[in-house]
Amino acid sequence: MSAGQRPGQAAHPAQVAPAQVAPAHVAIIMDGNGRWAQLRGLPRQEGHRRGLEALRGTVRNAGELGIRVLTLYSFSTENWRRPATEVSFLLGLLKRFVEKDLGELHAAGVRVRVIGGRDDLAPDLRRMVEHAEAVTRDNDGMTLVVAFNYGSRDEIVRVARQLATDAAAGRIEATAIDEAMLALRLDTAGLPDPELVIRTSGETRISNFLLWQAAYAEFVFTPVLWPDFDRAAFEAALAEYGRRERRFGGLAEPSGRAAGAA
Repeated sequence: MSAGQRPGQAAHPAQVAPAQVAPAHVAIIMDGNGRWAQLRGLPRQEGHRRGLEALRGTVRNAGELGIRVLTLYSFSTENWRRPATEVSFLLGLLKRFVEKDLGELHAAGVRVRVIGGRDDLAPDLRRMVEHAEAVTRDNDGMTLVVAFNYGSRDEIVRVARQLATDAAAGRIEATAIDEAMLALRLDTAGLPDPELVIRTSGETRISNFLLWQAAYAEFVFTPVLWPDFDRAAFEAALAEYGRRERRFGGLAEPSGRAAGAA
């Protein structure tokens, strides 16, 4: 943390320079399973199965590429609106992933963290989430953040309610609420903000994902469908990130320092 930086506040570097090749935190919107299956005349479930294989490969590749935090958008609050059979299948895939892969992730030193609402989860899902976090809590390798039953607007509303309740009860002063206080109550508290957000499948929207945290992230939208997102596609996204200049609202001066605000 730099001098004068508040807890929970992302640092804005003074220098304007090309981004690092390996950002500390990469977040991915995994999209395109259904279209991948449709293009091949296969059921959507097969697309989701292949997507799970892509997820496993991406986790391995992220660790090898030096990424410290990897956040994957696995199931949004809006996904509950899908047909019940598809929702059940997706939840089953998630359970199998935890059951099959948790031991391997733990052995590799990966710390698992799950973000999203939990109060309305079925008891078995909630136990699964808590178990995965508890088993890997003390690991000091890459942090794998699984955004499950997650929606950024829902997250911010939950924090706003907490702050309002605490202010009404006199536990905090309303005038003391600032960005740092809010950030420390987000699901991602204690994690660095993502420097790079990748979305697969050619869609160019962020779909209610990390709206607060991605305020200064770089975005790479790739046409690759998620089941085809391999090491080469990952490295291509990182290379695109590496070509960016990150100004954080400043302007480049001849000296290379950022001046002024956007």
